Amino acid sequence: MDVLGIGFGPANIALAIALEEFGVDVSSVFLERRGGPGWQAAMMLNGSDIQHNAVRDLALPRNPRSRYTFLNYLFEHERLFEYLNVGLPFPLRKEYARYVVWAAEQFGGAVRYGTEVAALSTVTDAGRDLVEATLADGSVIRARAAVIAPGRPPRIPPAFREVDDPRVLHLTEYLNRIGDLVPGERPRVAVVGGSQSAVELTIDLDRRLQHVPGAEVHNIMRGFGYRQKDLSPFTNEVFYPGFIDYYYDSSEQSRRELDRELRYTNYSAADSDVIQALYTTMYEQGLDGEGRIKLVRNTEIESCTAAPEGIVLRQREVHRDTVSETRFDAVVLATGFLDLTPDGGEQFLPAMLAGVAAKVGRTASGHAAVGRAYDLGAATGATLPPIYLNGLCETTHGLGDAGSFSLLSLRAATIAESLAKVFTPITTAAGA
Repeated sequence: MDVLGIGFGPANIALAIALEEFGVDVSSVFLERRGGPGWQAAMMLNGSDIQHNAVRDLALPRNPRSRYTFLNYLFEHERLFEYLNVGLPFPLRKEYARYVVWAAEQFGGAVRYGTEVAALSTVTDAGRDLVEATLADGSVIRARAAVIAPGRPPRIPPAFREVDDPRVLHLTEYLNRIGDLVPGERPRVAVVGGSQSAVELTIDLDRRLQHVPGAEVHNIMRGFGYRQKDLSPFTNEVFYPGFIDYYYDSSEQSRRELDRELRYTNYSAADSDVIQALYTTMYEQGLDGEGRIKLVRNTEIESCTAAPEGIVLRQREVHRDTVSETRFDAVVLATGFLDLTPDGGEQFLPAMLAGVAAKVGRTASGHAAVGRAYDLGAATGATLPPIYLNGLCETTHGLGDAGSFSLLSLRAATIAESLAKVFTPITTAAGA
C-alpha cells in the first residue's frame, strides 16, 4: 500500500478529495476509530453555528469548481435557496456537520470504520523505510507513507487530571452524557472556561434547566469576563495562505510573539452574538428575580474532589486571595485542546507516534521538526518514511492549523502535492 491515512475527520476527508481531484495515482486506505462518519457530534447544540465563512469548506478555496463544496451539497439536497433565504451570517453547526458526513460518504470504499490504531512505528523492508501501524486488535498494516489526522486531544487542567469520575466531562462528551448526569432536584452544574464553547454550554445548560426549581449554572473563568473575538479583517488575514509561509519562515521567537498578538482571533474568546445572547439572558433573569446563571470571575480552580454527594471544587479568587468550596452535580470542561509541545511536554507528538519520536528531529525549542509540507523531519543520523501531520502543526504553520476549516483544503493540497512527488515513478534516459 502507498498511503495510510489515520483518522477520517475533516482534515483527511479534504485530503481524500484533493487526491481524487489531482489524480494522484496511489493506493490508499483511511482508518477511523469511530463506527461511521461524523463531526463534533457532542457539540451539536440547537442554534449553534460554525465560526468560519461557509465557503471555506473542504474544497472550495482550493478548487471552486469542486463537486465537494458546501454549496454543492446544498444544491444536491435541494436546500440551496432555503439556505440563501434564511440569511444566517454563518451556517448552523448541525447543517455543516451533515455536509461533512455527506462528503465522507463519497469515499466509503476507502475507509475502514471502527478501526483504531494503537501505535505507529517504522520498519525497513528490502532497503525501504515503511510505516507500520499496529491496530487495537493486534493486526498490522504497512504502507510507504502515512498521513496522521487524529484531531487534538482535550486539554485537562491540572486540578482535574487525577479525577476519574463520570460527573466530570470535557466538552467533547457533552451531548452524549449530560442528559444522564443532571439530576432533577436543585441541580448545580459548573462550566469551566471562558471560550466560545463555555458560553454556548452555559446557554444550553440554562435552557435545559429553566423549568427545574433551584437549578444553577456556574461559569467559572480566570478572567474578568468574556473577551470578544478579534474579528478585524486585518487581523483575520492570518487565515490567508500567504500567512502560512510568513509564519513558517519566522524565527521561533517571532512565532511566539505572533501567537501572543493574534491569540484572540481563535482562543479564550467568543463571538459577539453568543456573548450578547448570554448577557441578555442574565439580564432578563435578574428582571424576573431569578438567577440560574452565576458568573464566577477571576477564579482559579485549585482542586477537584469527587464525593458521593457531588463534585467539590476548591476555588481561589485571584485578586482578593479568598478561597471557597462549592459542590456541583456535574462539571463540564470547556478548556480547549492540546497543541504539540516541546519534548517532555504533554504532547510532543500524538500518542500513537511514540514509537517514532526518537527518530524525529527537534527544533531549537525542542518541538518536533516539521517541514513546510507538514512532513516530519528525521533526526540527524535517522531516516523516516514520509509521515505527515494533517491538522496538528499550529506551532510551525500558524493559526490556520488551529482546528479551523479556514485553510483546510489548502493544507490538503500541499500534502497531496507532496505525496504526488513521493510516488512519481523514477524514469531513466533511453539506453541507460
